[in-house]
Amino acid sequence: MKKTIFIILYILGVNMSAQKIDPTPKDSIYRYGDYLIFEGDTLVIELEEVRLLNKLKFKTKDDRNYYYWFRKKTIKVYPYAKLASDRLTVLNERLEKIKSKRKKKKYTKRVQNYLEGEFTDQLKKLTRTEGRILIKLIHRQTGQTSYDLIKDLRSGWKAFWYNNTAKLFKLSLKLEYDPENIYEDFLIEDILQRAFIEGNLENQESKLNFDYFKIAANKENYIHFIK
Repeated sequence: MKKTIFIILYILGVNMSAQKIDPTPKDSIYRYGDYLIFEGDTLVIELEEVRLLNKLKFKTKDDRNYYYWFRKKTIKVYPYAKLASDRLTVLNERLEKIKSKRKKKKYTKRVQNYLEGEFTDQLKKLTRTEGRILIKLIHRQTGQTSYDLIKDLRSGWKAFWYNNTAKLFKLSLKLEYDPENIYEDFLIEDILQRAFIEGNLENQESKLNFDYFKIAANKENYIHFIK
């Protein structure tokens, strides 16, 4: 597991910028039913579609305990995957502006050194299950497997080496996120969607093409233990 954290560190590029507060007073806007009242004027607005999630049902106590155990781990690692997507976008944008290969290599090395110092201790504490969920969520958020990200950002040989090292911990950097066909991935997506609605996690759209609600409509209502 410890060997697999470096791809995560490599992706989590840093782009810290101060946020400016706009001191300009805002006009008062009130909502009344399907209308907005803006300084005395009435505007008709189209409300977004509201989708309801099925109520959680469990056949056994073990199923219930497993779900909330798995939920805790998913919510714990999701922010890392979201950050990976954000930082990968920033990293690629910066690299596009750098023309020299030498400067590109120097920049990525500097980012890598910073990330190792900033995040290594946190990621080392992840369990094998959390590491597996994180690898899948990185695919969800970036549209690329961790293996492909290493291959693109570093080299094919290092991607091969990291993947084989990860296998020692029964993990694979080639893991893909497939909530339609893999029940564990559907469970992860179900947990995320509920957390988004409840405000426990900040929603970031997946780079993958799937419709959770269509998938959920074809699944049984009962959450069951993954053997």
